[in-house]
Amino acid sequence: MRELIDPVLSAAARAVGTDVPAALDLARRLGVEHAADLPGDATGRLTLLASLGHGDLTCARVVEPHLDALSIRAEAGQAGDDASRGVWAAHAPGHRLSATPEAGGWVLTGSKPWCSLADVLDRAVVTATGPDGHGRAFDVDLGHPGVSRGDEPWPSRGLAAVRSGSTRYDAVPAEPVGGPGFYLDRPGFAWGGIGVAAVWFGGARALADRLVASLVSAAPRRTPDQIAHLHVGRVDEVLHGAGLVLLDAAARIERGEATGEDGRLLALRVRGAVARGVETVIEVVGHALGPGPLTGDEEHARRVADLTVYVRQHHAERDTARLGEAVLAGGCVA
Repeated sequence: MRELIDPVLSAAARAVGTDVPAALDLARRLGVEHAADLPGDATGRLTLLASLGHGDLTCARVVEPHLDALSIRAEAGQAGDDASRGVWAAHAPGHRLSATPEAGGWVLTGSKPWCSLADVLDRAVVTATGPDGHGRAFDVDLGHPGVSRGDEPWPSRGLAAVRSGSTRYDAVPAEPVGGPGFYLDRPGFAWGGIGVAAVWFGGARALADRLVASLVSAAPRRTPDQIAHLHVGRVDEVLHGAGLVLLDAAARIERGEATGEDGRLLALRVRGAVARGVETVIEVVGHALGPGPLTGDEEHARRVADLTVYVRQHHAERDTARLGEAVLAGGCVA
């Protein structure tokens, strides 16, 4: 199996760590180097994201949406630039963002929840509802005086440096990215979700590496017993499976087999398989290592907290139910 972790990229992310400005600089550089990865080199894109997740999840959480934003613009036939970007497409009660044509352009009015890094990004790809009721994507200059940031608390212990609050828009000019329905209907919507799963995988691999290193270093004093072997075996099983799932997804994207409904179904399967593997790794590594590294190893403790928050971008049983619904509609399982 091809190795999904590039040690050079992992080391670069680890060196950046929680330094968000440095992560944004890395995101801009990688955006130039990897703008054309999808769909032709999907394996390269997933390797990049998994490697960043392996090095540091905060760094990966900054870089991943920037690359996704550039991919979205590329699918719409729009060139990239030097701006740092996020992608904000979440919905929540009490928030509505409306797009209105005005004077030959578009303006956005309303609010958007879960806007990660709103206080440091230059621009963002934001979804809004057009006058026809259809969702649309827009590229927005976050430096416009009509954009304001919410003051919601961010007490999160995981991804603590990646603050995610709301943003408000008061007649803010916006550049359309594709037409009505483009954001959800494009093939890259599924590919972007698979990319996030690659980051989760990388973070889980780092936890597994910590487990193995701990057992090896302790071996002169305490030979690993059957329970230690069991822990390592379980972690290896689920990560091997998750890695194969990601590589298979990359191959399908490269062959043109991950568009339309096929792409949506693939993304649900991949994200579900990787998320379950990640949750197993967090549990097993916690059982194997006990409280010591969670209370005495800052890097390990932060990685566990970061990954616990990050993997909740998978909506657990709800996403699995969506997968089941899609499978029944197609009439067969994988």
